[in-house]
Amino acid sequence: MTTIYGIKNCDTMKKARAWLEERGVAYDFHDYKKAGIDRGRLERWVGQVGWEALLNRSGTTFRKLADADKEGVTEDKAIALMLAQPSMIRRPVLEWKGKVIVGFKPGSYEDQIKI
Repeated sequence: MTTIYGIKNCDTMKKARAWLEERGVAYDFHDYKKAGIDRGRLERWVGQVGWEALLNRSGTTFRKLADADKEGVTEDKAIALMLAQPSMIRRPVLEWKGKVIVGFKPGSYEDQIKI
């Protein structure tokens, strides 16, 4: 099953969902704000794409952290931050046939998602 993870009102999420819908790709939507994210899934993603790809350092939530929380980020610290505030996870995260695709760029989706 294909699942897209993110936040409902995010513009990038809207574009990614529209891309999938235009191509007839059935998917489930998991809203971080409502449902959170579980540690096991987040750790699997980190294992596949790395914490650096998942942690959204340019987002408002990360920028509002105290300087001490932003410094010296390690994998464990990144996972703890994303679990505590899922808004810090880069959006969208798409699980597609065993792959994890982070972010949305139409060309990247075209290359990675073979319908």
